[in-house]
Amino acid sequence: MGNVKYLVLDVDGTLTDGHIYMGQNGEVMKAFSCKDGYGIAHIAIPNGITPVIITGRISNIVENRAKELGIVEIHQNIADKFPKLMEILEKNGGKLSECAYCGDDMNDYDCMTRIKDAGGIIGCPADACQEVIELSDYVAKKDGGRGAVREFIEWLVR
Repeated sequence: MGNVKYLVLDVDGTLTDGHIYMGQNGEVMKAFSCKDGYGIAHIAIPNGITPVIITGRISNIVENRAKELGIVEIHQNIADKFPKLMEILEKNGGKLSECAYCGDDMNDYDCMTRIKDAGGIIGCPADACQEVIELSDYVAKKDGGRGAVREFIEWLVR
C-alpha cells in the first residue's frame, strides 16, 4: 500500500456521523472525530498522502475543519465525484491507482468502483451501506465520524 498518494474522503457519514443539524437559517453544526483529524494531519500527510475532500453538500463548517487539518484539496457541491477526482489527478500528475477512497454511501460508489478497478484501495466505516461494504478492501470497526477514517489511514500506512 506504499503507492497510495491520495486519500479521497467523503464528509457526511464518513468524516461525520451523518447527522446534519439544521436551524432556521440553515446548517448549524456537524460533529467530527478528533481521532480522524489526527489521522489526517499527523499520519496521512506526514506519510506523503494528500487528503482530498469531495462532497455533495456545501458547508462552511467543512471548509473550516479542512483548513484546521491542512487539507487544501476541498471540493463541495459535487454531485458526480469521479470527474472532479480526475481533474484533481490531472492537475497533479496523479493516477487512480494511487488513490485510496473512504466513503459510506451510493453517492461514493461510482468513484470507488473506478478507483478499485484501476488498482486503488477502498475503505468504509462500519455503518456504510451494504453495497459499499461489499466493494471495500477495508471495513472499519468504527462508524463514520467516530474514528473510521483514522482506522483506515492506520491500516493504509502499515
